[in-house]
Order: sequence, then C-alpha cells, then structure tokens
Amino acid sequence: MTVRSHPPGPSSYEQMIAGDENSPRRAYLTALDATTDARTETDSLGSMPIPAGAYWGIHTARALENFPITRRALYNYPDLVRALARVKQAAARANAELGVLDAKKAKVIDKVCEEIVAGALHAEFRVGVIQGGAGTSTNMNANEIIANRGLELMGFAKGEYEHLSPIDDVNRSQSTNDVYPTAVKLAMVFGIHRLLAEHRLLTESFAAKGVEFAEILKIGRTQLQDAVPMTLGQEFSGFAHTLIEDYDRLNETVPWLNEINMGATAIGTGITADPRYAAAVLRHLVEVTGIPMVTSPDLIEATSDAGIYMTVSGTLKRAAVKLSKICNDLRLLSSGPQAGLGEINLPARQAGSSIMPGKVNPVIPEVVNQVAFSVIGADATVTAAAEAGQLQLNAFEPVIAHSILQSLSWMTNACYTLRVNCIDGITANVERLATEVETSVGVVTALTPYIGYAAAASLAHTALTTHASIADLVIESKLMSAEDVARVLSPERLSGLVPITGQIKPIVRKRAKD
Repeated sequence: MTVRSHPPGPSSYEQMIAGDENSPRRAYLTALDATTDARTETDSLGSMPIPAGAYWGIHTARALENFPITRRALYNYPDLVRALARVKQAAARANAELGVLDAKKAKVIDKVCEEIVAGALHAEFRVGVIQGGAGTSTNMNANEIIANRGLELMGFAKGEYEHLSPIDDVNRSQSTNDVYPTAVKLAMVFGIHRLLAEHRLLTESFAAKGVEFAEILKIGRTQLQDAVPMTLGQEFSGFAHTLIEDYDRLNETVPWLNEINMGATAIGTGITADPRYAAAVLRHLVEVTGIPMVTSPDLIEATSDAGIYMTVSGTLKRAAVKLSKICNDLRLLSSGPQAGLGEINLPARQAGSSIMPGKVNPVIPEVVNQVAFSVIGADATVTAAAEAGQLQLNAFEPVIAHSILQSLSWMTNACYTLRVNCIDGITANVERLATEVETSVGVVTALTPYIGYAAAASLAHTALTTHASIADLVIESKLMSAEDVARVLSPERLSGLVPITGQIKPIVRKRAKD
C-alpha cells in the first residue's frame, strides 16, 4: 500500500490560521506586528500583549485566538453594535441614578456610547459573531472598547483600568446573560423596522404594476396548465396582497421582542444588582431608544427561554418563502423570451452568458431565491440552537443572533434590489397576451353556465385540434348569439372585474327542449 505524504504547507492548524489573512487570529497578530508599541494586560489566566492603539483588551484578544470561525466580526452587524451601546448607556445612567456608579464615570460611559451609536469605534468590535460562552466575548469586547475610549477622554492611557474599569464600571449591575439577549432583541427590532420599510416599498411597487396592467387580459394557470382568464393587473395585485400579509406578520413580532430581562444578571435572580435597578435601566433604555420595551414578569424564564427567536425566525422564513415563490412566478412569466411564456419582460441587468450572445437571465429574482434559501436554512439553525439550551441559560444565542440578523439584513437588501432593479422596470408583452387569450380554450369555462359542461368540453376539444377560436365555434354551432358571446367573453367579465348583468339567452337549453 502506498502511503501518500501530506502536501507541503502549514504543519499545524495554529500556523494555518496565523497565515490566513482573513482569520481573527491573523488580525490580532497583524495588529501586534504593525506596531512596535504594545501594552500588557492581565486577567485571571495570565498576561497578554495588546496593540497600544487598540481600544479592545485582553478578553477580546483571547476571543480572537479562541474563535477563528466565521471571519465575520461584530462590526459586520452594526445594529447589534449600536444596540450594545444603548444597553451600556442605559445601564450607566441607571447605576448613576442609584448611586452605585460615580456620576463622572457614568457621564463618560454615556458619551462613548453616543459616539458608538453615531458610528464611531465600530471597527474595534473585532470578536467573531460565532463564539462559545453565550456571548461573553461580545459583552467584554463592548466593555473594553467603552472603557478604553472613556480613559482616553479622561486623559488616561488605554489599559489604565484603575480609573475606569470594563467590568467594575462599564459592566456594573450587569451580566452577559441579560446584556447580550437584550442587545440582540433590540438589534432585531432595529432590523425588522428597516426590513418593514423596504418591504412596504416593494409592496407598493407590485401594487403600482397591478394598476398599470389592470386592463391587460391573460390566461391564468393552475398546475402549469391553462386555466381561466384573468388580467395581468390581478396577478400583480395578488403579489402585492401576499406581501401585505407578511408585512403584518413581521410587524406582530416586534412587541414580543420588546420584552427584555435587564436586571436578571446571571440567571434571573438579580444577584449583584440593586433591587431598583431593573426598573431604572428599563426606563433609561426606553428613553435612549424610543422603543416601548418592558421587563419580563419572570426573569428566570426570560433568561433561559429562546422561544421568541423561533417566532421571529419562523416569520422571516414564511416571508422569504412567499417572496421566493413570487420570484419563481416572475421567472416563469418572463421565460423565453421566444420559446417560453414570454408574457412579461424583466429589465435586462447584465449579460447572461459568456458563450451565448444576447442571452439575458432573470438574475434579480434568482438572487432573491437564494436569499430565501439562506433564510430557510437559518431558521433550521435557530430551531436547533433554541432546543439545545440547558437549565438556566441558552449558550447558543450567538448563532441565533447571527442567523436572524443576517436573514433580516439579506431580506432587506433583497427587497430593495427586487424593487429597484426588477419590478419597477417590468413591461408586458401585450400582443402576445392578447393572442393567447384569443386562441385559448380556457375561455370556454366562462360559457359553461350557458351552453352546459358537455357542449363546452366538446368545443374545447375541437378548438384544440383545429386551433379555431372558441367564440367562433360557439357562434357557428348556434349555441349562443354573437352579441351574448361578446358580452360573456368581454375582458372585464372574463377577469371578474365586472359582473354579468341582464339576461343571457341559453340557446342550447331551448334547443334541447325543442
């Protein structure tokens, strides 16, 4: 047996990730290499060198070494970064109000948090979003950034934590186990509101097309087979109403996300926090965010339960699946353009092939389809992570946060590109649609109440084999008058937009009696 030798390369995983320029570990080493000046920080495990200019500290450095997983740092989730800042800001205000934090320190923390909300220091949130520890590394990353920027404002050097401590001051009265889920929920509220705004614009775009195409008759289909007539406007209005339903369902999840567990600290008992803290921090969090949040009536339950995440994720999945179905329809309706349905034209966004000249693909609906697939997969992840929680804490909220926040962001972007790069520019192939209606046997269904099912089926068969017009066959067979056929088969009545009024003479039934 021949034993193959390993190809030349890194001799260990440590060397491999150190050489990967995209890994968190590499980012940490690069930061050290880029400066000849470093400070030393110490925790209960020992000491580590920290780049002198970094606002993060030893807890973040350990996380960068321990979690080289996603290559997606917290700064890729700006809603979560801002949410963390708001939680820390509200905590500082509450602690100052209760007299457990020096007012000057609280004011500095408050100022730094405002800077972060405004967009500053986001690049310092370096920890990978997927991490062990139930979000502790995320919480400590925020604590260290706020503390070191605060020290800078106070005239001290970074790392001089005796003047402003990440734990004793910035994290006063808090635990990762109430800070992290509160920030995650707040970030999801931010993301849902952004998605709802873009979702509404997309709905309005579909509705506008419904109005534009209101008088264009076409053949509807069931099971991909010709069914009965409708208007293209009705089809697009149907898309709009589908989206309206999902808008309502997404909006309904927000009040559930507004229930938080600040003041629970470690497991819900409130240990290390003033008994008045939960009410105080809630009041300040509502004030700084403008969001009507409430404290859970049972902090033990709220600290361990992940049910709301499944609700949000499931609702997102529903919206994604239905949007994907609409995109499937758009691809079908625009297929061809010569050998397919070719009923509508999607805007040409880019060349569709490196080998077939002139080919243009439905790339915008396709990318939305792929977003939907990702959201569906993310929902499975959220479900598994929610189930995996044990006893008083779910340690897997980081992957839940990543999954839902990514889905919210991608869905928002998908709604935008679908609206701007596709829906707004759709046009109808009016002549082709008219020809389809004129030659379709589907219109015979409208005549069934007047000529009977058997006669209608016979005419449909004749029309299919001879390619004759249903209207002509009915008139030639003297089953109905030309005037009555015109009335029943008018576009308005075929599409159901205008009911049939007045008497339609059922010639076939009279002849049968004769």
